[in-house]
Amino acid sequence: MTLKFYAHPFSSYCQKALVALYENGTPFEWCLLSHENPQLFQEFAALWPLKRFPILVDGDHTIIEASIIIEHLDLYHPGPVSLLPANARAALEVRSMDRFFDNYISTPQQKIVADSLRPEAERDARGVADARTMLDTAYGWLDKVMAGREWAAGESFSLADCGAAPFLFYADWTHRIDPSFANVIAYRQRLLARPSFARAVDEARPYRPLFPLGAPDRD
Repeated sequence: MTLKFYAHPFSSYCQKALVALYENGTPFEWCLLSHENPQLFQEFAALWPLKRFPILVDGDHTIIEASIIIEHLDLYHPGPVSLLPANARAALEVRSMDRFFDNYISTPQQKIVADSLRPEAERDARGVADARTMLDTAYGWLDKVMAGREWAAGESFSLADCGAAPFLFYADWTHRIDPSFANVIAYRQRLLARPSFARAVDEARPYRPLFPLGAPDRD
């Protein structure tokens, strides 16, 4: 049965799951969530009332949250690239780095973007300042970690890198990675060169005018 993927190509969390799908050439049906497809939005809302994408439908199962989608794919639709190590200790490191990118790169980045969409009187200047501080701190920590690694959890591309790719991509647009964090910048470049993520980036190019802070003329 064909996997159905409800998502939008410009969404960072959708790209996170897309990287996993593209890494293994996993066949799936795109259910592109847009105003031009109101029926798909209705299906999506019925499947997941919280209306947070992406979701993956695999037969009778609806899988929510990008990390769980990737783990589901690794279990039930494995390919040549295993995104979660069989070794329990190694898998724990992958999951730990995955949580780092979700919580300390993506969350503050999205805070800054979301705040920019509010009316001026409702903006949270203190919250945005705190988010920028968190990103700088996270970049600094990651720079030390990546000094001895090619990928987020070591030598192998993993679940953690699937999230790191879009999150660092948009974080650098939102709060530029300081040149002093050379290891983070080099890692981001390796992610951009990865064919699976490069494909996701290219598919999202038509939507760049939607970026609330203004998409830079790079990447």
